[in-house]
Amino acid sequence: FTDRTRHESAIKVMTDGMLLAELQGDPMLSEYEAIILDEAHERSLNIDFLLGCLKLLLVRRDDLKLVITSATIDTPLFAQAFGGAPVIEVSGRVYPVDVRYRPPATEDDEPGTAPYTESAAAAVEELLTESAEGDVLVFMPGERDIRETCELLEKRQRGRIDVVPLFGRLSGDEQQRVFAPGPRRRVVVATNVAETSLTVPRIRYVVDPGLARVKRYSPRQKLDRLHIEPISRASADQRKGRCGRVAAGVCYRLYEQGDYESRPPFTDPEIRRSALAGVILRMLSLGLGEVDRFPFIDAPDARAVSEGWQQLLELGAVDTARKLSSVGREMARWPVDVKLSRMLIAAR
Repeated sequence: FTDRTRHESAIKVMTDGMLLAELQGDPMLSEYEAIILDEAHERSLNIDFLLGCLKLLLVRRDDLKLVITSATIDTPLFAQAFGGAPVIEVSGRVYPVDVRYRPPATEDDEPGTAPYTESAAAAVEELLTESAEGDVLVFMPGERDIRETCELLEKRQRGRIDVVPLFGRLSGDEQQRVFAPGPRRRVVVATNVAETSLTVPRIRYVVDPGLARVKRYSPRQKLDRLHIEPISRASADQRKGRCGRVAAGVCYRLYEQGDYESRPPFTDPEIRRSALAGVILRMLSLGLGEVDRFPFIDAPDARAVSEGWQQLLELGAVDTARKLSSVGREMARWPVDVKLSRMLIAAR
């Protein structure tokens, strides 16, 4: 990883995974006087695990200040989890965003395309015709959908605009194209990485099919599977918020308003849909005790906890008394899935 800090550095910016790694070497986080945990609404395993660790740490360090920030957080849930912590609302400077609901019309789809890619391309064309200024951000669930949408737009626009894809497998140079807008209008087609993790400049319009690729653990197959699922209202609002930052914006939602209103208010936390072997292993290595007594914001499913213990036993990470083995101690040092860390140890 890249470390740009120096001895005199006053502020350190890092990923949640790096802070968890620091917890293993320094459980008291004695180097820090204050910790700001941003984008807490994402509710990843790392974030939920960090929240629990920090809650325990606050009992032992009354000098430590913790600030949890998000634009679309479940405020009552988080405030209650931290003993009625005070809530401060800071309103940013935003411009009005016109939300338009535009359900897909499937009869005009091109052969081999998903209904939402065709509908997104049509919505983009409508926006480009309606206004001569401002770039467009289109959300898609995955790489294949992004490529399909880009091909549709490039074929129909014939070089009049720049079509820029954005997804995890792109090289660093290709991803940097997003942050270096040229003289022509652009359409950026991205996964939900553009929802909160980064800000794409010059965006005035958003096209949102209301879908995301979500990882869920399959107990029967003992592996994670990716499903395309409807997003929550909070995620839809995050996407809408990508425009309206520099001028009035427009957000096309490619579904009915009633569909939006019937969706869950917040995204299902990852701890409720993931394998827990890695979480249990990390807790054992940090000496944090039993997983069912750990102060998670949302307690994990009891069956998932049981399956996590069983997987660690099969991998030799724990013994029958649920004590960490020497192999498990070494596995906990690897920032990868428990099956991969066990394979790496066995391959030496």
